[in-house]
Amino acid sequence: MESAVFVENLGKRFNRYHAKKPTTLMEAALSGLRQVKPIEDFWALKGVSFEVAVGEMVGVIGHNGAGKSTLLQLLGKVAHPTEGKLTMRGRVGALLDLSAGFHGDLTGRENVFVTAIVAGLPRCEVARRFDRIVEFAELEGFIDNPVRTYSTGMMMRLAFSVAVHTDPNILLVDEFLSVGDISFQTKCLTRITQMKAQGCAIVLVSHDIDQVKRLCDRALWLKKGTVRAYGEPNAVTDQYATDMMAKTQRITPNLPETTTRSGIPLRTNDNRFGSLKVEIVDVRALPSDLLTTGDPLCIEIDYKNEHRVDSANFSLSIHGLDGQKYLDVTTSDLTHTVVLLERSGTLRLLIDRLDIAAGDYFIDVGIYEKEWSYAYDSHSQAYPISVQSRYVSQGILVPPMRWESVSSLSEQPQRLL
Repeated sequence: MESAVFVENLGKRFNRYHAKKPTTLMEAALSGLRQVKPIEDFWALKGVSFEVAVGEMVGVIGHNGAGKSTLLQLLGKVAHPTEGKLTMRGRVGALLDLSAGFHGDLTGRENVFVTAIVAGLPRCEVARRFDRIVEFAELEGFIDNPVRTYSTGMMMRLAFSVAVHTDPNILLVDEFLSVGDISFQTKCLTRITQMKAQGCAIVLVSHDIDQVKRLCDRALWLKKGTVRAYGEPNAVTDQYATDMMAKTQRITPNLPETTTRSGIPLRTNDNRFGSLKVEIVDVRALPSDLLTTGDPLCIEIDYKNEHRVDSANFSLSIHGLDGQKYLDVTTSDLTHTVVLLERSGTLRLLIDRLDIAAGDYFIDVGIYEKEWSYAYDSHSQAYPISVQSRYVSQGILVPPMRWESVSSLSEQPQRLL
Protein backbone atom coordinates (compact mmCIF):
# COMPACT_ATOMS: atom_id res chain seq x y z
CA MET A 1 0.00 0.00 0.00
CA GLU A 2 1.25 3.49 -0.89
CA SER A 3 2.72 5.52 1.97
CA ALA A 4 1.40 9.03 2.58
CA VAL A 5 3.89 9.64 5.39
CA PHE A 6 7.38 8.15 5.44
CA VAL A 7 9.76 8.83 8.33
CA GLU A 8 13.25 7.34 8.58
CA ASN A 9 15.78 7.92 11.39
CA LEU A 10 14.22 11.30 12.15
CA GLY A 11 15.95 13.41 14.78
CA LYS A 12 15.48 16.87 16.24
CA ARG A 13 18.11 18.55 18.39
CA PHE A 14 17.64 21.67 20.45
CA ASN A 15 20.21 23.83 22.19
CA ARG A 16 19.61 24.02 25.91
CA TYR A 17 21.13 26.79 28.00
CA HIS A 18 21.71 26.76 31.74
CA ALA A 19 21.48 29.98 33.71
CA LYS A 20 23.46 30.47 36.91
CA LYS A 21 22.22 32.94 39.49
CA PRO A 22 24.78 35.59 40.58
CA THR A 23 26.22 35.11 44.05
CA THR A 24 26.96 38.77 44.92
CA LEU A 25 25.37 42.15 44.23
CA MET A 26 28.48 43.24 42.31
CA GLU A 27 28.29 40.13 40.13
CA ALA A 28 24.62 40.81 39.48
CA ALA A 29 25.33 44.43 38.50
CA LEU A 30 28.14 43.50 36.13
CA SER A 31 26.57 40.47 34.47
CA GLY A 32 22.83 40.98 34.80
CA LEU A 33 20.60 38.80 36.93
CA ARG A 34 21.77 35.54 35.35
CA GLN A 35 24.86 34.12 33.72
CA VAL A 36 24.41 31.75 30.81
CA LYS A 37 26.41 28.55 30.93
CA PRO A 38 27.64 26.81 27.80
CA ILE A 39 25.13 25.21 25.44
CA GLU A 40 24.06 21.61 25.95
CA ASP A 41 22.57 19.52 23.13
CA PHE A 42 19.15 18.09 23.83
CA TRP A 43 17.63 15.54 21.45
CA ALA A 44 13.83 15.80 21.57
CA LEU A 45 13.66 13.03 18.94
CA LYS A 46 16.30 10.52 17.88
CA GLY A 47 16.17 7.68 15.34
CA VAL A 48 12.40 7.74 14.82
CA SER A 49 11.13 5.64 11.90
CA PHE A 50 7.57 4.77 10.84
CA GLU A 51 5.14 5.22 7.97
CA VAL A 52 1.45 5.90 7.49
CA ALA A 53 -0.30 4.39 4.50
CA VAL A 54 -3.10 6.03 2.54
CA GLY A 55 -6.32 5.54 4.51
CA GLU A 56 -4.50 4.52 7.69
CA MET A 57 -4.51 6.06 11.17
CA VAL A 58 -1.47 5.86 13.44
CA GLY A 59 -1.79 6.81 17.10
CA VAL A 60 1.20 8.30 18.92
CA ILE A 61 1.34 7.76 22.69
CA GLY A 62 3.83 8.57 25.43
CA HIS A 63 4.31 10.62 28.57
CA ASN A 64 4.74 14.41 28.53
CA GLY A 65 8.16 15.27 27.17
CA ALA A 66 8.37 12.07 25.13
CA GLY A 67 8.60 14.02 21.85
CA LYS A 68 5.04 13.59 20.54
CA SER A 69 4.34 17.26 19.84
CA THR A 70 7.83 17.76 18.40
CA LEU A 71 7.14 14.92 15.98
CA LEU A 72 3.92 16.53 14.79
CA GLN A 73 5.69 19.88 14.39
CA LEU A 74 8.20 18.22 12.08
CA LEU A 75 5.44 16.47 10.14
CA GLY A 76 3.55 19.76 9.85
CA LYS A 77 6.68 21.65 8.67
CA VAL A 78 6.47 23.96 11.67
CA ALA A 79 10.01 22.88 12.58
CA HIS A 80 12.83 21.32 10.58
CA PRO A 81 14.53 18.03 11.46
CA THR A 82 18.18 17.95 12.46
CA GLU A 83 18.67 14.60 10.77
CA GLY A 84 16.78 11.86 9.00
CA LYS A 85 14.35 11.61 6.12
CA LEU A 86 10.76 12.86 6.06
CA THR A 87 8.38 12.52 3.11
CA MET A 88 4.80 13.85 3.11
CA ARG A 89 2.73 13.12 0.00
CA GLY A 90 -0.21 15.48 -0.48
CA ARG A 91 -1.89 18.40 1.26
CA VAL A 92 -1.46 18.46 5.04
CA GLY A 93 -4.11 19.56 7.51
CA ALA A 94 -2.63 20.20 10.94
CA LEU A 95 -4.33 20.74 14.31
CA LEU A 96 -1.23 21.23 16.43
CA ASP A 97 -2.49 23.64 19.09
CA LEU A 98 -5.73 25.20 20.23
CA SER A 99 -4.96 28.63 18.75
CA ALA A 100 -4.66 26.85 15.39
CA GLY A 101 -2.65 29.74 13.95
CA PHE A 102 -5.61 32.10 14.23
CA HIS A 103 -5.02 35.85 14.58
CA GLY A 104 -6.91 37.08 17.62
CA ASP A 105 -7.86 40.47 16.20
CA LEU A 106 -9.32 39.01 13.00
CA THR A 107 -12.89 37.77 12.92
CA GLY A 108 -13.75 34.12 12.58
CA ARG A 109 -14.74 34.79 8.96
CA GLU A 110 -11.38 36.41 8.17
CA ASN A 111 -9.48 33.63 9.91
CA VAL A 112 -11.34 30.98 7.90
CA PHE A 113 -10.20 32.59 4.64
CA VAL A 114 -6.62 33.15 5.78
CA THR A 115 -6.18 29.65 7.21
CA ALA A 116 -7.82 27.83 4.31
CA ILE A 117 -5.87 29.81 1.68
CA VAL A 118 -2.60 29.10 3.50
CA ALA A 119 -3.63 25.41 3.50
CA GLY A 120 -3.80 25.54 -0.30
CA LEU A 121 -7.41 26.28 -1.26
CA PRO A 122 -8.09 29.05 -3.80
CA ARG A 123 -10.08 31.97 -2.41
CA CYS A 124 -13.07 31.19 -4.63
CA GLU A 125 -13.15 27.63 -3.29
CA VAL A 126 -12.99 28.87 0.31
CA ALA A 127 -15.97 31.12 -0.42
CA ARG A 128 -17.87 28.17 -1.89
CA ARG A 129 -17.23 26.03 1.21
CA PHE A 130 -17.57 28.83 3.77
CA ASP A 131 -21.15 28.12 4.86
CA ARG A 132 -20.38 24.42 5.34
CA ILE A 133 -17.31 25.27 7.44
CA VAL A 134 -19.31 27.58 9.73
CA GLU A 135 -22.25 25.19 9.99
CA PHE A 136 -20.00 22.28 10.97
CA ALA A 137 -18.30 24.47 13.61
CA GLU A 138 -21.73 25.53 14.95
CA LEU A 139 -20.61 29.17 15.05
CA GLU A 140 -23.19 30.89 12.84
CA GLY A 141 -23.90 33.54 15.47
CA PHE A 142 -20.24 34.30 16.24
CA ILE A 143 -18.41 34.06 12.91
CA ASP A 144 -18.05 37.85 12.57
CA ASN A 145 -16.70 38.34 16.10
CA PRO A 146 -12.94 38.67 16.76
CA VAL A 147 -11.42 35.27 17.52
CA ARG A 148 -9.89 36.65 20.74
CA THR A 149 -13.46 36.70 22.12
CA TYR A 150 -13.90 32.98 21.43
CA SER A 151 -13.69 30.33 24.11
CA THR A 152 -11.15 27.53 23.72
CA GLY A 153 -13.91 25.20 22.60
CA MET A 154 -15.13 27.64 19.95
CA MET A 155 -11.62 28.02 18.52
CA MET A 156 -11.23 24.25 18.48
CA ARG A 157 -14.48 23.80 16.58
CA LEU A 158 -13.58 26.38 13.98
CA ALA A 159 -10.02 25.10 13.52
CA PHE A 160 -11.19 21.51 13.13
CA SER A 161 -13.85 22.50 10.64
CA VAL A 162 -11.40 24.47 8.50
CA ALA A 163 -8.88 21.62 8.55
CA VAL A 164 -11.33 18.92 7.46
CA HIS A 165 -12.91 21.10 4.75
CA THR A 166 -9.59 21.77 2.97
CA ASP A 167 -9.50 18.18 1.66
CA PRO A 168 -6.20 17.19 3.29
CA ASN A 169 -4.45 14.03 2.18
CA ILE A 170 -2.79 13.91 5.59
CA LEU A 171 -4.37 15.05 8.88
CA LEU A 172 -2.25 15.72 11.98
CA VAL A 173 -4.13 15.92 15.30
CA ASP A 174 -2.43 16.77 18.61
CA GLU A 175 -4.74 16.07 21.59
CA PHE A 176 -7.27 18.26 19.85
CA LEU A 177 -10.31 16.18 20.76
CA SER A 178 -9.71 16.63 24.50
CA VAL A 179 -11.46 20.02 24.41
CA GLY A 180 -15.09 20.81 23.72
CA ASP A 181 -18.49 19.30 24.35
CA ILE A 182 -19.13 15.60 23.92
CA SER A 183 -21.58 15.98 21.03
CA PHE A 184 -19.09 17.93 18.95
CA GLN A 185 -16.29 15.50 19.77
CA THR A 186 -18.52 12.69 18.54
CA LYS A 187 -19.09 14.63 15.33
CA CYS A 188 -15.33 15.14 14.96
CA LEU A 189 -14.61 11.43 15.41
CA THR A 190 -17.30 10.56 12.87
CA ARG A 191 -15.76 12.98 10.36
CA ILE A 192 -12.25 11.61 10.97
CA THR A 193 -13.52 8.08 10.39
CA GLN A 194 -15.13 9.20 7.11
CA MET A 195 -11.92 10.91 5.98
CA LYS A 196 -9.93 7.79 6.78
CA ALA A 197 -12.33 5.68 4.71
CA GLN A 198 -11.86 8.13 1.83
CA GLY A 199 -8.08 7.65 1.90
CA CYS A 200 -6.84 10.36 4.27
CA ALA A 201 -3.77 9.35 6.29
CA ILE A 202 -4.10 10.43 9.92
CA VAL A 203 -1.56 10.84 12.72
CA LEU A 204 -3.28 11.19 16.10
CA VAL A 205 -1.43 12.12 19.29
CA SER A 206 -3.44 11.01 22.31
CA HIS A 207 -3.10 10.22 26.00
CA ASP A 208 -6.24 8.08 25.74
CA ILE A 209 -4.97 4.57 25.01
CA ASP A 210 -8.53 3.26 24.68
CA GLN A 211 -9.13 5.82 21.93
CA VAL A 212 -5.95 4.66 20.17
CA LYS A 213 -7.07 1.02 20.43
CA ARG A 214 -10.51 1.87 19.07
CA LEU A 215 -9.57 4.19 16.21
CA CYS A 216 -6.06 3.43 15.04
CA ASP A 217 -4.60 0.81 12.71
CA ARG A 218 -1.15 1.07 14.29
CA ALA A 219 0.37 2.73 17.34
CA LEU A 220 3.74 4.38 18.01
CA TRP A 221 5.02 4.65 21.58
CA LEU A 222 7.62 7.34 22.18
CA LYS A 223 9.72 7.50 25.33
CA LYS A 224 12.41 10.14 25.84
CA GLY A 225 12.41 10.90 22.13
CA THR A 226 12.92 7.35 20.89
CA VAL A 227 10.56 4.65 19.63
CA ARG A 228 9.88 2.05 22.31
CA ALA A 229 7.24 0.14 20.33
CA TYR A 230 5.51 0.36 16.97
CA GLY A 231 2.84 -1.90 15.57
CA GLU A 232 -0.58 -3.35 16.40
CA PRO A 233 -2.43 -0.95 18.76
CA ASN A 234 -3.44 -3.48 21.44
CA ALA A 235 0.11 -4.80 21.77
CA VAL A 236 1.73 -1.35 21.86
CA THR A 237 -0.74 0.16 24.32
CA ASP A 238 -0.42 -2.89 26.58
CA GLN A 239 3.36 -2.37 26.68
CA TYR A 240 2.81 1.30 27.46
CA ALA A 241 0.35 0.45 30.25
CA THR A 242 2.84 -2.04 31.71
CA ASP A 243 5.52 0.65 31.71
CA MET A 244 3.12 3.03 33.46
CA MET A 245 2.41 0.39 36.11
CA ALA A 246 6.13 -0.22 36.65
CA LYS A 247 6.67 3.52 37.08
CA THR A 248 3.81 3.68 39.57
CA GLN A 249 5.22 0.75 41.56
CA ARG A 250 8.62 2.45 41.79
CA ILE A 251 7.14 5.59 43.33
CA THR A 252 4.66 3.81 45.63
CA PRO A 253 5.70 4.37 49.27
CA ASN A 254 5.85 1.33 51.53
CA LEU A 255 2.91 1.91 53.87
CA PRO A 256 1.55 -0.31 56.63
CA GLU A 257 -1.43 -2.45 55.70
CA THR A 258 -4.86 -0.86 56.11
CA THR A 259 -8.36 -2.33 56.00
CA THR A 260 -11.41 -1.18 54.06
CA ARG A 261 -14.87 -0.83 55.65
CA SER A 262 -15.70 -4.31 54.31
CA GLY A 263 -12.69 -5.79 56.12
CA ILE A 264 -10.49 -6.35 53.04
CA PRO A 265 -6.80 -5.45 53.55
CA LEU A 266 -5.05 -2.91 51.30
CA ARG A 267 -1.40 -3.85 50.76
CA THR A 268 1.23 -1.72 49.03
CA ASN A 269 2.20 -3.04 45.58
CA ASP A 270 -0.33 -5.84 45.96
CA ASN A 271 -3.78 -4.33 45.57
CA ARG A 272 -2.77 -0.73 46.21
CA PHE A 273 -0.45 1.38 44.04
CA GLY A 274 0.38 5.06 43.70
CA SER A 275 2.50 7.98 44.81
CA LEU A 276 -0.23 8.95 47.34
CA LYS A 277 0.02 12.64 46.51
CA VAL A 278 -3.76 12.24 46.35
CA GLU A 279 -5.21 9.45 48.51
CA ILE A 280 -8.43 7.47 48.28
CA VAL A 281 -9.94 7.64 51.77
CA ASP A 282 -13.11 5.61 51.29
CA VAL A 283 -15.32 4.06 48.61
CA ARG A 284 -19.05 3.48 49.16
CA ALA A 285 -21.72 1.67 47.15
CA LEU A 286 -25.09 3.33 47.78
CA PRO A 287 -27.77 2.67 48.82
CA SER A 288 -26.10 -0.62 49.73
CA ASP A 289 -23.46 -3.10 48.61
CA LEU A 290 -26.27 -5.69 48.35
CA LEU A 291 -28.23 -4.95 45.17
CA THR A 292 -30.91 -6.38 42.91
CA THR A 293 -30.54 -6.47 39.14
CA GLY A 294 -31.89 -3.21 37.71
CA ASP A 295 -31.30 -1.17 40.87
CA PRO A 296 -29.73 2.28 40.61
CA LEU A 297 -26.21 2.44 42.02
CA CYS A 298 -24.23 5.41 43.30
CA ILE A 299 -20.52 4.90 43.94
CA GLU A 300 -18.82 7.58 46.04
CA ILE A 301 -15.05 8.04 46.20
CA ASP A 302 -13.71 10.14 49.08
CA TYR A 303 -10.22 11.56 48.60
CA LYS A 304 -7.75 13.80 50.41
CA ASN A 305 -5.27 16.05 48.67
CA GLU A 306 -2.73 17.24 51.22
CA HIS A 307 -0.13 17.97 48.51
CA ARG A 308 -2.56 20.38 46.80
CA VAL A 309 -2.50 18.71 43.41
CA ASP A 310 -4.65 20.87 41.13
CA SER A 311 -6.35 18.21 38.99
CA ALA A 312 -6.52 14.49 38.25
CA ASN A 313 -8.31 11.73 36.37
CA PHE A 314 -10.50 9.12 38.09
CA SER A 315 -11.16 5.57 36.93
CA LEU A 316 -13.70 2.99 38.09
CA SER A 317 -14.38 -0.57 37.04
CA ILE A 318 -16.71 -3.38 38.11
CA HIS A 319 -15.45 -6.92 37.55
CA GLY A 320 -16.30 -10.46 38.52
CA LEU A 321 -14.29 -12.72 40.80
CA ASP A 322 -12.63 -14.13 37.67
CA GLY A 323 -11.27 -10.69 36.77
CA GLN A 324 -13.61 -10.17 33.79
CA LYS A 325 -14.54 -6.47 33.58
CA TYR A 326 -18.19 -5.55 33.06
CA LEU A 327 -17.80 -1.80 33.47
CA ASP A 328 -14.61 0.21 32.92
CA VAL A 329 -14.96 3.99 32.78
CA THR A 330 -12.92 7.12 33.49
CA THR A 331 -13.88 10.72 34.12
CA SER A 332 -12.21 11.69 30.84
CA ASP A 333 -14.42 9.20 28.95
CA LEU A 334 -17.56 11.10 29.93
CA THR A 335 -16.39 14.67 30.50
CA HIS A 336 -13.21 14.84 28.36
CA THR A 337 -11.69 17.04 31.06
CA VAL A 338 -9.70 16.49 34.21
CA VAL A 339 -11.32 16.77 37.65
CA LEU A 340 -10.36 19.89 39.61
CA LEU A 341 -9.38 18.82 43.11
CA GLU A 342 -10.04 20.36 46.50
CA ARG A 343 -8.07 19.69 49.71
CA SER A 344 -10.58 16.92 50.32
CA GLY A 345 -13.66 15.93 48.41
CA THR A 346 -15.99 13.28 47.05
CA LEU A 347 -16.57 12.14 43.49
CA ARG A 348 -19.72 10.21 42.55
CA LEU A 349 -20.52 7.90 39.68
CA LEU A 350 -24.29 7.59 39.20
CA ILE A 351 -25.52 4.47 37.39
CA ASP A 352 -29.22 4.65 36.55
CA ARG A 353 -29.66 0.85 36.29
CA LEU A 354 -27.22 -1.92 37.11
CA ASP A 355 -28.49 -4.51 34.63
CA ILE A 356 -26.09 -7.36 35.37
CA ALA A 357 -26.73 -10.93 36.43
CA ALA A 358 -26.71 -12.20 39.99
CA GLY A 359 -23.24 -12.69 41.40
CA ASP A 360 -20.38 -11.27 43.44
CA TYR A 361 -18.34 -8.40 42.04
CA PHE A 362 -15.57 -5.99 42.98
CA ILE A 363 -15.39 -2.24 42.44
CA ASP A 364 -11.87 -1.02 41.57
CA VAL A 365 -11.05 2.70 41.73
CA GLY A 366 -8.05 4.84 40.87
CA ILE A 367 -6.90 8.45 40.83
CA TYR A 368 -4.31 9.28 38.16
CA GLU A 369 -2.02 12.13 37.18
CA LYS A 370 -3.82 14.37 34.68
CA GLU A 371 -1.78 13.02 31.74
CA TRP A 372 -2.29 9.41 32.91
CA SER A 373 1.48 9.09 33.47
CA TYR A 374 1.11 7.30 36.83
CA ALA A 375 -1.36 6.65 39.63
CA TYR A 376 -1.77 8.82 42.70
CA ASP A 377 -3.73 6.02 44.36
CA SER A 378 -5.28 2.85 42.92
CA HIS A 379 -7.26 0.21 44.83
CA SER A 380 -8.18 -3.17 43.33
CA GLN A 381 -10.31 -6.03 44.68
CA ALA A 382 -11.06 -4.03 47.81
CA TYR A 383 -14.72 -3.02 47.53
CA PRO A 384 -17.15 -5.95 47.03
CA ILE A 385 -20.78 -5.79 45.97
CA SER A 386 -23.35 -8.59 45.59
CA VAL A 387 -26.18 -8.63 43.07
CA GLN A 388 -29.36 -10.69 43.35
CA SER A 389 -31.82 -11.24 40.50
CA ARG A 390 -35.28 -12.73 40.00
CA TYR A 391 -34.18 -13.76 36.50
CA VAL A 392 -32.11 -16.80 35.63
CA SER A 393 -29.57 -15.81 32.98
CA GLN A 394 -26.62 -17.64 31.48
CA GLY A 395 -25.10 -14.32 30.45
CA ILE A 396 -23.97 -11.25 32.34
CA LEU A 397 -26.47 -8.73 30.92
CA VAL A 398 -30.01 -8.69 32.33
CA PRO A 399 -31.86 -5.67 30.88
CA PRO A 400 -35.62 -5.04 31.24
CA MET A 401 -37.27 -7.64 28.98
CA ARG A 402 -40.31 -9.83 28.36
CA TRP A 403 -41.38 -12.72 26.14
CA GLU A 404 -44.37 -12.36 23.81
CA SER A 405 -46.18 -14.85 21.61
CA VAL A 406 -47.15 -13.53 18.19
CA SER A 407 -49.94 -15.37 16.34
CA SER A 408 -51.16 -14.91 12.79
CA LEU A 409 -54.71 -15.28 14.16
CA SER A 410 -54.44 -12.30 16.47
CA GLU A 411 -53.40 -8.72 15.83
CA GLN A 412 -52.22 -8.32 19.40
CA PRO A 413 -49.23 -10.24 20.78
CA GLN A 414 -49.84 -12.26 23.93
CA ARG A 415 -47.54 -11.46 26.80
CA LEU A 416 -46.12 -14.60 28.34
CA LEU A 417 -44.04 -13.20 31.22
